[in-house]
Amino acid sequence: MIYQIFYTETALRELKNLDKNTQRRIVLALERIRYNPFKYVRKLVGREEYRLRVGDYRVLMHIDQGKLIILVVALGPRKNVYKRN
Repeated sequence: MIYQIFYTETALRELKNLDKNTQRRIVLALERIRYNPFKYVRKLVGREEYRLRVGDYRVLMHIDQGKLIILVVALGPRKNVYKRN
């Protein structure tokens, strides 16, 4: 089963503010996890989101197993991404 990937407006804005190489790495990592996301992500303690590590960047997402949807909520450098959400 393949999950569909959706982005919030905030996540799209944050992605567009990154350099092209980092954008490509994050999008490729998200495409890779579409087949089996739980192999690559970790559940955040005390929160509903999951996180994907892509170098120094983190991608925060909600995963709906029933509808096979990955909703990217936020992304950014590790030091900032957890404080905003």
